[in-house]
Amino acid sequence: MATVAAMLVAACGGTATNGGTGTLGVSLTDAPACGFKEVNVTVAKVRVHQSSLASVNSGGWMDITLDPAQKINLLDLNNGVLLNLGEMTLPAGHYTQLRLVLDPNKSGLFANSVVPVGGNEQPLVTPSAVQSGIKLINEFDVADGQRVDVVLDFNACKSIVKRGNGTYGLKPVIRVVPFVQNGIRGYVDTGLLASNVMATAQQNGVVLQSTAPMPDGKFILTRLAAGNYDVVFTADDHATAVITDVPVASATSMTDISDSGAPIMLQGSVSNPTVSGNVTLTPPSTTEVAYVTAKQILGTAPTVTVKSVAADDSVSPQTYTMKLPADEPSLGQYAGSIPVSISALSGVAGAYTMDASANGYQTSSPVPVNITAGDVQQDFSLMP
Repeated sequence: MATVAAMLVAACGGTATNGGTGTLGVSLTDAPACGFKEVNVTVAKVRVHQSSLASVNSGGWMDITLDPAQKINLLDLNNGVLLNLGEMTLPAGHYTQLRLVLDPNKSGLFANSVVPVGGNEQPLVTPSAVQSGIKLINEFDVADGQRVDVVLDFNACKSIVKRGNGTYGLKPVIRVVPFVQNGIRGYVDTGLLASNVMATAQQNGVVLQSTAPMPDGKFILTRLAAGNYDVVFTADDHATAVITDVPVASATSMTDISDSGAPIMLQGSVSNPTVSGNVTLTPPSTTEVAYVTAKQILGTAPTVTVKSVAADDSVSPQTYTMKLPADEPSLGQYAGSIPVSISALSGVAGAYTMDASANGYQTSSPVPVNITAGDVQQDFSLMP
């Protein structure tokens, strides 16, 4: 649901100087939320400090204050759209900490909320740390007379935790992304829009950017480092499709992998069996949430992530559930032109590897899971 990540790029480069002032600009962007019509956060201020160890009550903080605080639907910031939160003049120097401060929910007023597909607005339960500021350690220099732009990308799919009691919790996941827009773009068939279709850019099975297409089927995977990517398409009740070796040549280049005349199509999946289970954290934690990821090995092609979900952290052990396509995925290789030929890959239908992770705990070893026969129970145990 949405992605608040933070990134900083010095517009003109250079090292910090002693004396003088520069300008810091802060913007917000988002990756899509899974299964939500809206993901709302109310931003009160952005704070910066030269010490990564500074507490919320330390001196030396400099703030961009939104007056009044701004309630933002993160899903409006999909496909690389930026929302300017403001700018301020800073003493030239080296900065190592940012904090994004959200307003708390009040009685009858939902400052932070979600609207599930087909449901009503519900409050997001936010930890106290969110109101004191989501701590982001990112080093950047402000040079005399120069400007630095910081982009905050909020990953809603990982940041929203649905609990068994029907409530939703906010566990912010934020990463650094470049300010300049580049990346990979294309179109998916508009018939997929009602099925929660998602496009992700991955390297070695690690999701580096994700997005949901616009109403015309267009998608843009933005702000990617130069390199080659696997672009993975998933949708409810459909088989996965993957295009490998998609290049991003530079910080300003854009690669097209499909157009509106020949959009990406996904084959229907006859069933989507459920994989569910428990994630036991030893020792138990009241603050950390576990994430369970399902990956698929595509023969000689790279392994890709098909789905990742946050476990329900309101119970111990934490519980999770996810639906995965049982049919064979489709695979194509980018060769410099479109359309890209994509065809079904035999021999891997229903076969996945799964792991669990949590901050402060070792990621579990990959576990093979096969869902061709139906639902599967898979438990995990994590230790520091």
